[in-house]
Amino acid sequence: MTLRSFLFLGLGALACGTLAGSCATADMGAAAAETGAAPTQTSFWTGFRDHPHGYLTAGDAPNALNFLPPPPELDSLRGQADVAAYRATRSLAGSERWAIARSDNEIETPTAPRIFECALGVKFEPEQMPTLTYLLGRMLGDLETIQTPAKRAYFRSRPFVAEPAETCIAPESWLAASGSYPSGHSALGWAWALTLAEMAPDRSDAILRRGLAYGESRAVCGVHYASDVEAGRIVGAVIVTRLKADAAFQADFAKAREELVRARAASSQAAPDCSAALASAPY
Repeated sequence: MTLRSFLFLGLGALACGTLAGSCATADMGAAAAETGAAPTQTSFWTGFRDHPHGYLTAGDAPNALNFLPPPPELDSLRGQADVAAYRATRSLAGSERWAIARSDNEIETPTAPRIFECALGVKFEPEQMPTLTYLLGRMLGDLETIQTPAKRAYFRSRPFVAEPAETCIAPESWLAASGSYPSGHSALGWAWALTLAEMAPDRSDAILRRGLAYGESRAVCGVHYASDVEAGRIVGAVIVTRLKADAAFQADFAKAREELVRARAASSQAAPDCSAALASAPY
């Protein structure tokens, strides 16, 4: 079973002795993961096996296959541009941007949104923002529900499969066997950016730029084409648009925004500025 297949399951309890440190708290974390609710104590999932479900069910979620056009043919002008960008970005190996792309591979853990620390100007500490942490985590579940029909139907080969070359991570077998279009990282990064920009509008420019860069990292890494990244942003915008009509998401959003406002007001140590390597598109 692949990592993404496990992610669909999203069930199970947090084992005793994890982040919470006790069986009682771990059980509460497991209940939160199954219901999707934010925990009443500081307990979080540990990865894909116990990841919380999304807010939406397959029956009421948008279907990316119904609104995303097919990926470009490789012999089309856009397809040729994709290949050219893939080849050009191999020259970034060993650079700071390459290292950022490797770091941006993280997506399913509670601390994955720390990529936005430089844009928010505050440390992202799940223990201080449990509702926000669960809200962003649950959005990954919604991404899988929405994008999977398109990934399976279009099943575009990833660039490192079609034309083997260096990538910023060592691709696992499940990655090579999964569809490249659309990019899930790009989708979630953009959905997170839109959500956080609404919570911290004074930091919106930096937040949105970091969200774009998170998706661009997938092309830099060599695991997606540029058009996969662009399609992912469409999916990300659809996720946020649909969740705005979901009462449970809106209730969590209000609480999460309060957590972020408090954390920013209480912070005595600003997060470092975003790297200059993220200031513009890398291809």
